[in-house]
Amino acid sequence: MLGIPMSEKIAIVKTRVANRLIEIRKSRGVGASDLARRVNVSRQTIYAIEAGTYVPNTEVALNLARQLEVTVDELFSLQENSDMANETLATEVLSAEAPAKGQPVRICQIGSRWVSVPVSASPYYMPEADGIIAKIIAKEPGKMNGRADLIVFAKDEASQKRLVLAGCDPATGLLSRMVEKHSGVEIVSAAASSKLALQWLADGKVHIAGSHLEDPKTGEFNLPYLRKQFPDDDFTVVTFARWEEGFVIAPGNPKSIRKIDDLTRKNVKFVNREPGSGSRGLLDKLIDSSGLDSKKIQGYSRVAFGHLAAAYCVLSHDADACLATRSAAQTFGLDFVPLRSERYDLVMRKKATDLPAVKAFLDVLQRATFTSQAGSTGRLRYVANGHGGWFGLATGAALRAATVRERASTTQTMSRPLPYCRGS
Repeated sequence: MLGIPMSEKIAIVKTRVANRLIEIRKSRGVGASDLARRVNVSRQTIYAIEAGTYVPNTEVALNLARQLEVTVDELFSLQENSDMANETLATEVLSAEAPAKGQPVRICQIGSRWVSVPVSASPYYMPEADGIIAKIIAKEPGKMNGRADLIVFAKDEASQKRLVLAGCDPATGLLSRMVEKHSGVEIVSAAASSKLALQWLADGKVHIAGSHLEDPKTGEFNLPYLRKQFPDDDFTVVTFARWEEGFVIAPGNPKSIRKIDDLTRKNVKFVNREPGSGSRGLLDKLIDSSGLDSKKIQGYSRVAFGHLAAAYCVLSHDADACLATRSAAQTFGLDFVPLRSERYDLVMRKKATDLPAVKAFLDVLQRATFTSQAGSTGRLRYVANGHGGWFGLATGAALRAATVRERASTTQTMSRPLPYCRGS
């Protein structure tokens, strides 16, 4: 598929070439995705052409004209001066790391609020993006995310049938593709620790938050944290997965890392997860229960944002070990030492379950095709049983009263046989 040559940072292109692509495309009733498929380019390429930030080559221009049944001159024209103004949009940037000017983003409207999520750019092709950060307006004190002015490619397209899902599950990409394939709803994935994802949800910045936070007193996941931190909010919780978390290590385990004490050896380099993540919570719990000093772990203060990012540090020999999921280890062909099983829940505001896009999302979770495909990402037991596998949480008081019943429901759901792929 043809793409847009680019560097790691996308430049804002100034051109004298004007186009009527979006006007003609919509007059023909052709969607951006459909047109992109017809001319063998990415949907983002279509958006970039329409925004005037990319001038297509001759072959693409001829194919566009043919598919839209117009001449090239009707699509493109040369202006005497290039003072055309690109559409700009002020958004809140959702990122665990500091956003940068020129960074590509995906955008979504949540109520009256516009949010943007940075996406990775490859060296040669336009990433899945709706716009580019043109100016950082402000950062919240002590936080990485802030507000930014964007140059947008397709604001109207971005406001339709989209959900923002924040969390750290490595299988989010698979889930996103399945949801779009079966329902047409696009998932904009925002990488975040469990606590950050839940805070964004409480602040109304995302539709869905993923979490695997264990309560140290009860061993229960997520529900105690929700009761304590957001006692007056109404949430619905969907039990999505059971996964194994443990040490991700090099093939053959050359450093013989099998337990928490092994991390204190001088020849072992570790990479940690960010504060607020379930993996960081597990590490700290293991350190406390073993009576160890975290300062003796070489790399305790080094942070990787996400399971895959942490596992990649092991692959690239920047670390000998990290705490992540089995699927993250298998993604890079690394070995894995299991430490515990965890429950990963998807949390959303109760009123959000009435949104058509959320209903479509929950419907896809019931499909056996997703359950079987998710198993191929590692030893992840994905609960995709629909209403039998999720439970609503009403007010804070009702949440406290329903604890026993909901825990029993969860246990029953988890006891059912679910497909998964055993690691090698």
